[in-house]
Amino acid sequence: MRIAGITIPEEKRLEIGLTAIYGVGRPLAHRILDKVKVSHGKKPKDLSEDEENRVRKAVEELRIEGDLKREVAGNIKRLKDIGSYRGSRHAKRLPSRGQRTKTNSRTMRGNVRKTMGSGRKKVEKK
Repeated sequence: MRIAGITIPEEKRLEIGLTAIYGVGRPLAHRILDKVKVSHGKKPKDLSEDEENRVRKAVEELRIEGDLKREVAGNIKRLKDIGSYRGSRHAKRLPSRGQRTKTNSRTMRGNVRKTMGSGRKKVEKK
C-alpha cells in the first residue's frame, strides 16, 4: 500500500504503519482511522480496496511530507529573516526553546565530547 509516495509496511498494524509518513504520528493515525471507520489493528495487506482508498483519501487531505517540510523550513527562515532570538538560535544550530547547553543539546551541537581525565597520574609500583 502506497500513500503520498511512501510505502506503508504490510506486516505492521495500520496505526503504526501510517506513522511512516512524515507528519503523521500515532494520535493523528488514530483520528484518521476513526474518521474512515477502519480498525486500528488491521494490517494493510488485509484491507479491502474500498478501505484502502478511504484511508489514502483521508491522508492526502492533510499537510504531510514535502508540503509540511517546506512549511516548517519557511517558518524557520522567517524567524531568521526578522532577526528574532529563536531565529538566531536556529542559525547557530543551538536549542531554541530554553534548554541548557552546557551538558545537553547533543543533537543540535553535534557529537563533540570533551573527555575529562581522572585528574591524577597513576603511581607505578616497583
